[in-house]
Parts: sequence; C-alpha cells; structure tokens
Amino acid sequence: MAFDPKFLDELRQRLPMPGLVGRHVKLVRSGRYWKGCCPFHGEKTPSFYVYDDHFHCYGCGAHGDAISYVMQSEGRSFNEAIQELAALAGLEIPEQISHQKTSSQQPGLYEVLAAAQEYYSQQLDTPKGRIGREYFLKRGISEQTIKKFQLGWSGDGRGGLISYLKGKGFTENLIAAAGLLRRLNDDQWGGELFFNRVTFPICDRRGRVIAFGGRILGDGQPKYLNSPETPLFSKRKILFGFNHLSAISTHKTTDPRYHTLLVVEGYMDVIALHQAGFIGAVAPLGTALTLDQMELLWRIDDRPTICFDGDAAGRRAMLHAAEEALPVLTPEHSLQFIRLPEGEDPDSLIQKEGKEAFLELIRSRHSFSEVLYELLAESMIDHSPEQKAALKNKLFSAAAKIQDRNLAKEYRKTLFDQFYAQFYPKNNWIDNNWINKRNFQQEKKTTYQPFVRPNLTRQQVNYERMCILTAMLVYCPNIIPDVEDAFCRLDLPSDLTNIREVLLELPNTEDYKEVFNFFLGKGLTAKLDKLLNQYSLRIIGEKLVSFSPQEVEKQWWHFYGLFNIEALEKQVIQARKNWEKYPDESHQRTFLARVKALSSVRKGEIEDQENENFL
Repeated sequence: MAFDPKFLDELRQRLPMPGLVGRHVKLVRSGRYWKGCCPFHGEKTPSFYVYDDHFHCYGCGAHGDAISYVMQSEGRSFNEAIQELAALAGLEIPEQISHQKTSSQQPGLYEVLAAAQEYYSQQLDTPKGRIGREYFLKRGISEQTIKKFQLGWSGDGRGGLISYLKGKGFTENLIAAAGLLRRLNDDQWGGELFFNRVTFPICDRRGRVIAFGGRILGDGQPKYLNSPETPLFSKRKILFGFNHLSAISTHKTTDPRYHTLLVVEGYMDVIALHQAGFIGAVAPLGTALTLDQMELLWRIDDRPTICFDGDAAGRRAMLHAAEEALPVLTPEHSLQFIRLPEGEDPDSLIQKEGKEAFLELIRSRHSFSEVLYELLAESMIDHSPEQKAALKNKLFSAAAKIQDRNLAKEYRKTLFDQFYAQFYPKNNWIDNNWINKRNFQQEKKTTYQPFVRPNLTRQQVNYERMCILTAMLVYCPNIIPDVEDAFCRLDLPSDLTNIREVLLELPNTEDYKEVFNFFLGKGLTAKLDKLLNQYSLRIIGEKLVSFSPQEVEKQWWHFYGLFNIEALEKQVIQARKNWEKYPDESHQRTFLARVKALSSVRKGEIEDQENENFL
C-alpha cells in the first residue's frame, strides 16, 4: 500500500523543515539555511544544516526530508510519521493506494519520460531533424557519443510528441506532470515545452530519464531550457552526466582523465570531455553550483575540480561556488579549480589545442585557498588603502564562514599570507649592521648591565611599560594573535601607535628578522630603531628569542597587568570562557598564561622578575 504522491508533496510543503526541526534542535539562521548541532550524533560545533525542504549533517551524513526526519529522530515507522505530520499540518490522510493497482492502471512518470526520449532520438534521424544532427557533428560530436548521451531533436512542437505519447496510452495530465508541456494556468496546459531544439536527457544515478534540457537552434530565447520541477526532478539536486560517474571508480588505469571529477558549466562541455576520455565530467543545470550538488560530488571525490568558462561570468560562478562551499569545508572535503584561458571553455580548448593541453591543466590545478584569494582580489578597483582594507575585510569574512575552527584558522593565515606577498613583498636582504647578532644564550648573565631606573613619574613608568610590550611583539611576533585584542585596546602615544599599526599588518612569521625586514620595506626603520634603543629594549628583545612562546606570552601579560590590572582581570575571565567553549590546547595555554600573570602582579613578584627574567 502507498500514499498518493500529491498528498505527500502537500504534506512536505505545509511543514517547512526549519519549523519542524526547531521543535527539538536550537537553530540559528545562516543565509538561506539554518544550522545547529546534529540531533543524531553528539557534537559541539554545528554541522547540521536545515533547508526549507530537507536537512543534512556534514558530520554523520544524516539526510532526508520532513518524513524521514520524524522517522529518524523519533523512531517512528513510515505510516506513524505520516500520521504525526498530517496532524501537525491539519491534513486529512487519504486512503492508501495499492502499488499493483496503480501500476496496472496508470503508467508512471519514468515511463512517460522514457517514451519521450525515444521520440526525440527518432526525430534526430528524420529529414526534419537533420539540422540537429548537423549541429552536433559540426561541434565535433561523434555518432557514438550521440548514442551514448541519447541526444535528440524535439521537432517543431506542433503536437508530434503529444500524439506519439497518447498513442502509447499516456494521458495529457501525465504528460504534463512529467514536465513536457507548457503551463498556461493552474488548470490548463499548452503545447509542447521543447520545440526547434536539440535535446539532452537528464538522468538520475540509475540512468533513468527524469527531465530534459534543450538548446534552441537559430534565433529565440532562452538559448537553453530545462524541464520544470517535477516529483522526479529538482535542478538543484542533480547534475548532468551524473549517471556516467560509476566508471570513475571502476577504471583501472592511473591516467587522471579517468579519475578526475570535473564540474563544468554546460551540457556540451560535459559531452566533449567524455568524448575526449575525461569520463568524470558533470555540469549543474543552469544554476550556480549548490550545496546539494556538492554533497553528491563529495560522495565520489573528496576534492572535485571546478572548471568553469574563462570569462567574467565563469569567474563569478567560481566565486559563488567557493563562497557557497566555505561553511561546509572540512579537512576531508574541499574543492580544486582549473583557471581556463580568457574566452575559452573546456569544449573550445580541446577543439583548439587537444586533450593533452586540457590534461596539463588538470595536473596544474589550483587549490581552493589560492583561487578564493585571486577571485576576491579581482574585485579591487585600484591599490588604494581603502581598497586594500576592503579586501582584508573580505578575506577575514571568508575565513570566518568556515565552521571547522582549525581549518578556519589555517585559511585565515593562508589568505593573509597571499595578501602580504602581493602588496608587501619581503625583501631578499636585510641590513646586517642594523641587527645585533650577539648570541645572548651563550653569554653569561653577569655580562649584562643591571637595569637601572632613575626616579620616574607614573606617566614615564607607563610609557616604559608600553615600550616593553611593543618591543616584545617585535621580537616575538608569533604571540600577536593571542594578545592582539588587549594590545589594540591600549591607549598608546602616537610614536608607538604607528609601530602597532605595522605589527598588526604583519604576515604570519616567527622570525624577528622578517619583522625588521617588513619595517624596512615600509620605510619605518627609524621609528623602530628609536623604540629599541631606549630602556635596553634591544638587549631584552634579542634575549627573548631564546624563550618559548608560552614563556614570552606569560611575561607579556605580566607587563600588561602592571599597566592595567583591571583589564588583565577581564582578560582572564574572557580566556576562561573561551577555554570552556573550545577546550583545546591553545585556549588552555592562553588562559593559564593570563592567570599566572595576574597572580604574579597581585603578589608583587613582577618588579623583581623584570631584572631576573630579562637581564
């Protein structure tokens, strides 16, 4: 027994997934979807995504619609889930229909579409269909490939398809339900949807026709047309050529043509690539690449390759795909990209330069982070400070979209490394006379002169401590991310503010010589030299290089606490919250460093440690 498909569709439409799931799971809006912690496996970082008509967990792989959600979350049978949802939707449950009775009385949508495919293929062999066959042959498509992809011709749209299908026993309503007729209004249907077009059958994974695409020959719009949404077909959830992908995993050769999953823009690109031996080519159906389609791709390949056209529209499509993928990127699931020459698409490139040229592009494909940076940087109008700042904001926002915290951190570093490499390239040399190369680790402690302080005012003492805090970051730049917030909140005098601005622009580095080089490239060595030549800061800083990052960070917070103990107390509270929320080694280290610094300041130990630890 089965329920009427129309009733099930109405049930799903009346109960949007966010409201249904929100009864049990705390959801947060994120663009066009909602997210929360998965109810099917324990997790602290949300990987459970809810859309209007389905859900998917990128952690455990749970997936489904409203009916399957109730079945999985509440342990209900299919019939029990239907009864519960019907009560929520206020619908009366219709009488169930026997499968056997249905199939004997009325052919299904698959049969209608299979018959339509037969008709379109036959039309390609008629005199009227010669224009379609000549189009394929002119595009370099062989007879064998035409048969493989079941390419066809729609005819002139004057009722030939309808007569053919009715002759096989299909009703007009069923033909319309298969998406083959134009809709006039809710109750009336017009003529054939496809006419004067070459046709491309769109198949599910099992190879069954579920829809068609058509390209018009001659004048007319739209150039490409797809079937409308039907019970079998949703263009956001399937890919053209997807039914041919089983060959990827079964092919024994190591040739990348047979093992690379390629996502291209159009039907003809897919067909041309398959004909050239690239059997992993698929394409979205007139839409930007969606998360549902990425999920299909990741089931086959952990890093499918995006290869859109080499024009402005293709670059926009690549950027959209990258931004769409960011929230669901993981160390296991990512994307790769091929950048085609300007004005080329896969089909035209193979026609002009051959499959070996395309194979070389596969071998030299680019990483996700590299292409993401390039696409974001292309939006810059000029290299003004305003445009650079805008790009930095985009890079930061892009990395922040990644849900995996460790991966987000690595992306932020990688993207900003590319930014600084482009706009602030490192010099390959450095003034050796400017850096004191004495090995302070090997010198005895008695060789250092005591740190003598004259009688200073409170303002002078505070300035000295600001200088020490700043100098410590010059020599130990690897702790800047952990103290950045507190450092930015300090009310520094103008000479130190300028140095702070440059420190916050630094690319990721652990080498203080690279910091000097960075200041040198900006023409600010005089300001830095002035800072380091007072209060023995050059001696202190060069000694710090031999300290571990943990010890340097603790000492930094010591001086910060002397300068503002109330602020350090707030930092300790915040660090504890961060550690409780993200109980990893990094947050634990930051919390302990601040706690130890606060304890030392309160006990008055720091004044002695200024000489003992640094001199």
